[in-house]
Amino acid sequence: MLEQREDSVVTPEQPATPRWVGIVVVLVAVVSLVALGIGWTADNATKDTDKALAAQLQTDKQAQSVLEQRLQQSEETNAQVQGELSVITNRLKLTQGELANARAQVKHAKADDDKQFAAVAQQEQQLNTQLATKASSDDLNKLGTDVSGVKTALDTTNQNLQMAKDQFGNLIARNHDQIEELRRMGERNIYEFTVSRKNVKEHVGDLTVELHGTNIKRQMFSLSILVDDKQFEKKNRSADEPIYFYTHEYQTPLELVVNSVGKNKVTGYLSVPKNAPPAATPAASGTGQ
Repeated sequence: MLEQREDSVVTPEQPATPRWVGIVVVLVAVVSLVALGIGWTADNATKDTDKALAAQLQTDKQAQSVLEQRLQQSEETNAQVQGELSVITNRLKLTQGELANARAQVKHAKADDDKQFAAVAQQEQQLNTQLATKASSDDLNKLGTDVSGVKTALDTTNQNLQMAKDQFGNLIARNHDQIEELRRMGERNIYEFTVSRKNVKEHVGDLTVELHGTNIKRQMFSLSILVDDKQFEKKNRSADEPIYFYTHEYQTPLELVVNSVGKNKVTGYLSVPKNAPPAATPAASGTGQ
């Protein structure tokens, strides 16, 4: 009977686990995985950002270095330009003073020429009067000699008056006879030259001349002048037009004049002041004394 009671005792059942607990566990696992993925992605993005920032910083440093170099070059160029501007300003002041002095000399020279011409004309008139009044042959011979001398002086004066003057008061010769007259005056050293080849450097005095082209019909030419390691380009210049340039040896400008223009050939002269040592003996293309 006791056994029947024991059999009749019922063991209580354990309560079942709710379903939502499993769902919560799954959700927590999913959230954890998502959080890990976001963290890994953020870490990679941070590394990529650091690399990009480092590369940008390196690029900025290089750009800054280039800008600093350009700034330094600009400062050096500016200093050079300032120096050249100062030299040009000083040269311009000197040129303006020389121009004023040259104009005064031209005015004075013109007055002297007028006086000389008037004196010669008066002397010739007096001699002609004496020639008309004197009858002896000896007097006639003497007066003839005097008249010849006066005519020679008058011809020289007329030759000088026919030659034009530049802005510095220097006479400009237009042919060989007038060049010889400039030599006889002895105020400047005169070097005649002929350049008969194109694009070939020819020595004229202490400078070098290179002919680039000629226009016979218009009597124009183009050439370059090399002096003191500097080259001056002179394009489309006319015959008998003075070309002025300075060198370190002279306070007043040198003057180059082309009198004749032919086919790839020019002929003229170089006029050099006498306030410095004379130029070296010219080459075959130019002669002078």
